Amino acid sequence: MGAYSELKKRFAQISAIEGAASMLSWDAETMMPKGSAEVRGEQLAALAGVAHEKYTAPDLGDLIAKAKEEKLEGWDAANIKEMERVYLHANAVPNDLVHALSKAQSETTHVWQHARPENDFDSFAAKLEPLLGLIRQAADAKADALGLSAYDAQLDTFDPGMRTTKVDQYFDELGAFLPDFLNEVIEFQETHRPVKPLDGETPVGAQEALGRRFMEALGFDFNHGRIDVSAHPFCGGVPGDVRLTTRYNANAFSTSLYGVLHETGHAMYEIGLPAEWRGQPVGNARGMSMHESQSLFLDMQLCRSDAFLAYALPKVREAFGVSGSAWEMENFKRSILRVKRGLIRVDADEVTYPLHVMLRYRIEKSLLSGDLQVADLPGYWDDEMEKNIGVRPDCVGNGCMQDIHWSGGALGYFPTYTIGAMTASQLFKALQSQVTGWDDSVRRGDFTSIFEWLRTNVHHRASSVSMDEMVSDATGSVLDVEVFKQHLHERYLTA
Repeated sequence: MGAYSELKKRFAQISAIEGAASMLSWDAETMMPKGSAEVRGEQLAALAGVAHEKYTAPDLGDLIAKAKEEKLEGWDAANIKEMERVYLHANAVPNDLVHALSKAQSETTHVWQHARPENDFDSFAAKLEPLLGLIRQAADAKADALGLSAYDAQLDTFDPGMRTTKVDQYFDELGAFLPDFLNEVIEFQETHRPVKPLDGETPVGAQEALGRRFMEALGFDFNHGRIDVSAHPFCGGVPGDVRLTTRYNANAFSTSLYGVLHETGHAMYEIGLPAEWRGQPVGNARGMSMHESQSLFLDMQLCRSDAFLAYALPKVREAFGVSGSAWEMENFKRSILRVKRGLIRVDADEVTYPLHVMLRYRIEKSLLSGDLQVADLPGYWDDEMEKNIGVRPDCVGNGCMQDIHWSGGALGYFPTYTIGAMTASQLFKALQSQVTGWDDSVRRGDFTSIFEWLRTNVHHRASSVSMDEMVSDATGSVLDVEVFKQHLHERYLTA
């Protein structure tokens, strides 16, 4: 057996192990009995250790070197490149640290689930502090091995090739634009787009049925996936068995519905990855910025378009048995596109969302460097929220404890949300110019042309090329903040 064939076999085994761990993690946040957290943490740590041992097998580096001499082309050449990238990341971190990190992540997430609704920061901090110490160790080890800063090493884990220099460039441009733009939009909407409350009952059962109806229309296959409830919405599982979660609010159906649509975007990306490369690094999604672009493509772009709202409104009225002037198209659209200062990132509108993300970016860099201590996190968060978004958290659960990411060890992830939002905007603009009659199809509930375009330009390419190349090929240019700014102007300041 050639070196490359042996590598493909080994990486397929690792993928299966990591897929099993993903399923256990999904279960931990949806169905696992409360008292099982400790044993689940041990199980996840054991699987992480087994996968890491395979990544760091003594002969794996030699196999990669030999495979590179086989003069592979196309997807095989890209696969070797991705294998080497993963190998370098894994070999930078010792196995005992991987085991300790996995266990600490599981324990901290479990504590967060119960501490957040109780506003119990002390219990959360007692777990976050040691976890953060382990994350720093891993980040420093990767930084030394990869020749990067500690934060760039973390960022590269979630978004290969992304660096703080590029993130800072994007965020500096947005930071100079958004505060004044936000004020302008709020004033414009108050003057020109008054909104009537969407009155009437929207019970959770009806919301759940409506969400499933839209998921099926968009193409989600319930024979190869499911949706459940968790403390924080997410998409997990594996491409052949995708697991979504959401949370429902009987008094705010649109936040719940768009949470479902957001996670469906993630799921459709996973479903659309090339089956023939499943289990190989090149067959994985192209980093979390691209992943977030696919969720936000549905959430913020397609499913807030005039075409989708025209398709959706009759289904919404039917689901909740509502009628009246508040449920006419113009008011419904104004409600969905309402911009306001709020505390919760996952419920934020398209204008304030990047401000939430940029706050977390600054904070997690400071946590990683040690410039900000865990004990000081609530006060710093509250001050920065008030300064940058204009609202002050009423409790710690709606402040620094609202997101699951840091308790799960995902420090270095947050920039991908706003980079994903910009990418989604640029991709949607390209689709509109390239797919004739897309809006008429959407009004009829036919999303075939939408997903054909996405699969050709994003999903089916998986990790065969860089994100920059993928965006440029699909849209005609590299990612451009000006495209996103223009989109916001057209959507929110057009009379």
